[in-house]
Amino acid sequence: MRITTTIVVALFSTLTAVACTTAQNGQVPNGAKIIPLNYLPALSGDYFELLSKETGRRYHIYIRLPESYFKAPPETRYPVVYLLDGDSLFPILATEHLFLNIDEKLPEAIIVGIAYGSFDPLINKRDVDFTAPADGVKPEYAGAPAFQRFLKTELIPAIERRYHADSDRRVLFGQSRGGSFVLYSAFTDPDLFWGRIAANASFKADGDRYFQDAPAATRRDLGLVVTSGTRDRPQLREEAVKWFKHWDGVTGGAWTIKTVNIEGGTHSADSANSYRAGILWLFGRIPVVP
Repeated sequence: MRITTTIVVALFSTLTAVACTTAQNGQVPNGAKIIPLNYLPALSGDYFELLSKETGRRYHIYIRLPESYFKAPPETRYPVVYLLDGDSLFPILATEHLFLNIDEKLPEAIIVGIAYGSFDPLINKRDVDFTAPADGVKPEYAGAPAFQRFLKTELIPAIERRYHADSDRRVLFGQSRGGSFVLYSAFTDPDLFWGRIAANASFKADGDRYFQDAPAATRRDLGLVVTSGTRDRPQLREEAVKWFKHWDGVTGGAWTIKTVNIEGGTHSADSANSYRAGILWLFGRIPVVP
């Protein structure tokens, strides 16, 4: 009975501390219930907060663990998919990966959602974190270099220290501004991720950087998938078509490039289609017809 009481008190203290921390961050109103995701098995896994020294921001890191995670031999290592805009994309794409594993035999993976904890612009700084230095961009708004350092020196080491992660098969997914950051990452640090998927990105936000020669990489198995919805915003669609033509048939760069048109796809609502096309191509299960 004493042991049970101790456990209950410790659990209550932990939950209270989490609730107070979240409330102080202004992301959950005082008195709001914190509901665990473990009761949604398609999303269950883990969660932790990470205060970045590189960006000065607190991130909420959601983890979806494979169903076989606790049954597999301890030496088993899983690919890791890092999702930008985890506030919205984690519940969509973590579940999509589960369904692709069921239907297409896609390898199980650890899914990492990088969230801000709010859509409030005072808290959600995706407009800064995903913006690369360019002419006309104020330095204080060009946060992509610092955000990439956060990924490389803080988040990725934390994930690979905590979980059975395969460091040779990291994947980065981003949509819209997040897609632009995926391109920035591909052109500035190609070896950091084995695979990248950029959905409905802006190809001109950073000048002509993404129309220039590919950088050098030490690995020869890197893949870059770029998708564009045929009903995306007209300017973005036009930029995508030009980029597709520019890189069509180009070989010998840092990565193998796959361009995919999402037929009828709009700017925001087709993230699962972009993810499906990109992740299946990266893992070589099904050829994607552009």
